[in-house]
Amino acid sequence: MRIIFMWFLLSLWSGFLFLIIPGITFTNLLVAVLAAFLVGYLNAWVRPVLVTVSISPTVLVFGLITIVLNSSIIWVANHYLPWFGVSGLLDAVLFVLGVSAINLTFSDLLSIDDDDSYYAHLVHQIINATEKPADSNIPGIIFLEIDGLAEPVLRRAIENGHMPTLDGWLRNESHQLIQWECDLSSQTSASQAGILLGNNFDIPAFRWYEKDMGKRMVSNNPADTAEIERRLSTGNGLLKENGASRSNLFSGDAPQAIFTFSTISDFSRHSNQDFYPLLMGPYNFIRIVLLFLWDVFVELRAARHQRRHDIRPRIHRGGFYPLLRAATTVIIQELSIQIIIGDMIAGVPCVYATFVGYDEVAHHSGVERPDAIKVLENLDSQFDRLDGIARLAPRPYKFVILSDHGQSQGATFKQRYGMSLEQLVKNTVSTDHEVELIESEEAGWGNVSVFLSDLLNDVIPGSDKFIARLLRRWTKHRMYLDQVVLGPYRNFLEQHGSSSEPSHADIVVMASGNLGLIYFTNWNHRLSLEQINDTFPGLIDELAQHEGIGFLLLQSEDHGPLAVGAQGIHHLEERRVEGSDPLADFGENAPHHLLRTNSFPHVADIMVNSLFDPETGEVAAFEELVGSHGGLGGDQSKPFVLFPAEWDLPRKPIVGASDLHTQLKAWLNECPNIEAERHEITDVAV
Repeated sequence: MRIIFMWFLLSLWSGFLFLIIPGITFTNLLVAVLAAFLVGYLNAWVRPVLVTVSISPTVLVFGLITIVLNSSIIWVANHYLPWFGVSGLLDAVLFVLGVSAINLTFSDLLSIDDDDSYYAHLVHQIINATEKPADSNIPGIIFLEIDGLAEPVLRRAIENGHMPTLDGWLRNESHQLIQWECDLSSQTSASQAGILLGNNFDIPAFRWYEKDMGKRMVSNNPADTAEIERRLSTGNGLLKENGASRSNLFSGDAPQAIFTFSTISDFSRHSNQDFYPLLMGPYNFIRIVLLFLWDVFVELRAARHQRRHDIRPRIHRGGFYPLLRAATTVIIQELSIQIIIGDMIAGVPCVYATFVGYDEVAHHSGVERPDAIKVLENLDSQFDRLDGIARLAPRPYKFVILSDHGQSQGATFKQRYGMSLEQLVKNTVSTDHEVELIESEEAGWGNVSVFLSDLLNDVIPGSDKFIARLLRRWTKHRMYLDQVVLGPYRNFLEQHGSSSEPSHADIVVMASGNLGLIYFTNWNHRLSLEQINDTFPGLIDELAQHEGIGFLLLQSEDHGPLAVGAQGIHHLEERRVEGSDPLADFGENAPHHLLRTNSFPHVADIMVNSLFDPETGEVAAFEELVGSHGGLGGDQSKPFVLFPAEWDLPRKPIVGASDLHTQLKAWLNECPNIEAERHEITDVAV
C-alpha cells in the first residue's frame, strides 16, 4: 500500500514538475502516471544489470552515472510515450533531481526503508548481481561503536525517547547495558587499540612527541596509525577470524578493511565491491547529496541559534566546519551503513564499525545539545535498519553497541583565562626558550581524508575514467605520500615537511581535550621534577597553582611518580597524600591510570590535567572544543557496552580498553564457535 501511495504521489509530483520545467511537456495526468511507472520499472532492472556487467562501481558511487542513468530513462520514456516530450538532457536532469527530493522526503516519512520488503528486494538484487552466500547457523556479531557517547548520556537519551530502537532492545530484554571505564587517555586511539588489538600501551594522548625519534605522533595520521598498529598487534586481534573493519582507526587484524586508517596502504584488504548495496538504490547517491546539503543547513541554523540566544559554552563553528560535519554525519555514516548491509547479506562472521558523527557534533555543539541528540536519533534509526536486514541475512546476527569514551563539557581554558596552555608556559619560562604549540586538527578531517584516500588508492587506481581524473585533479595539491590529507594537518605538513621532522623549539606543548602535554626536546630522556625546577624555575609552581589546572603528573627523583595540585601532592606509588588530595574528585581509579601512564616510554615531561568541577561535571579543554575528552574528569571516562542478554555479566568492573577486549573475547567464546568457521570469504562476499 505504501508503494502504491508513493507511486500515486510521484505521479502527482511528476505532473507538477512537468508544469514548472519549461522543456518538458505532457498532455494529461495519465501521462505523468505512466512516466512515473516507467521510471520506477526501468530503475528496478537496469541498474542491477549494469552492476552485473561490471560497470565501474566507483563511477556509480560518485553518482554522476546515477543522474545520467535516470535522466536517460526519462529520455527513453520520451520516445515510448508520445504524449510528452523532453527538449534537452538538462530538463531531464532537473526532473530527476526533483523526483529524488520528493522520494527522499516521503520515503523517510512513511518509513519505507524500514520495511522488510525493501530489504528483500535489495537482497534479491545483490544476489543476482553476485552469488548467493552459503547459509550458516553460526551467529555473526556486528559491533557498532558510537564514538564519544558516555553511558549516562545514552541512558538519558533512551529515557527521553530519542533512541527507541535501543530502548526496545532493553525493554524486551534482548540486551543489557553496562558502563565501563576507559584508560587515560580517554580518546579513540587509546580505546580502539585496546578494544581491537588488546593492547594500548604507550599511547599517552591523541597526539604526542617521541623524543628518541624526534617525531610527532598524531593518531589520525594514517602513517602514524599504521605504525601504532604495527607496534601493538600480535596478530590475535578481535577481528582476526574472517572479520571486517569499517571506518575504524585500527583493523583489529581483520582480513578485510575499508575506510580504516591503519590499512590505507594495504590494498589486499580492500574490495571495490563493498559498495554494492549503495549501487542498487536508484536514488541513493542523490539522497546522500540532499541529506548532506540539509545537514549543512541544520548546522548553520544551530550555530545561529546558539549565537542569537547567547548559549554558553560555545565556540566558533564557521569556515569549512559545516561541510566537515555533514561529511561525517551523512556521507561516511551512510556509506558505512550500506557497506555493513553488504557484509550481512554476504554473511561476514564479524564486523566492527565506528560512527564518528556524534563525537564531531558534540565537540562543537555540546554533549546533549539538540543537534547532538538529533545525531543519536538518526543513528538509532540506522540500527533499526540493520536489525531489519538481519532477518534476511544468510546467518543470524547479534548486535553489540558500544562506545570508546565519553565527553565532558565546559568552557575552554582559553575562554576562561584569556590564554592557551602554550601561552601560559611561554609567559612563565625565560624568553631564551622557544615554545612551540603543536596545532590541534579536527579529527573529522582525518575521517574524510581516509575516505578519499581509499577511493583513490584502491577503488580507482590507474583508472582513466572521467570521475577518477576529476577526483585526482581536485586532490592534486592535497596529497602526501600518496594519501589525501585535508584540514589543518595538511598545513602542518606543508610547513614542516613531515610529522617525523624534529621540532626546532626546546619546549613543545600539545593538547588532547583537557589533557595537556609539555615536552622539553633538548633532552632525550624524561626530565624529573627536580631537573625541571633547576632548568625552568617557577614553571611547575605556576602550573600547579593555576585555578584552571587540576593536577600535574611528574616524575620525582626522590619520591617517584607524583600528582601535584595547588593544595597537595599524591604520592602515587605509596598511595600517600600530603595536604589535600588533588585526585579526590577524579575517581577511585585515578591513581591507577596515572601510574600506568607514567610508565609509558613517551609520556610527557609534564602531563597537565585541567580543572574538574564535580558539581557541574565541567572541565576546561586545552583545545577550542565545547565537549572534550582525553584526560580525567566527568563523563569522558564513562563509555558503555550494550550486549545480548544471554551473555553473562562481567564478574568485575571493566577498567581499561584491554580489559574490555578480554571480556569481548570471552563473550565470543561463549557463542557457537565463530572462530571454528574458517571458510574463505571471497571478494564477492566482501
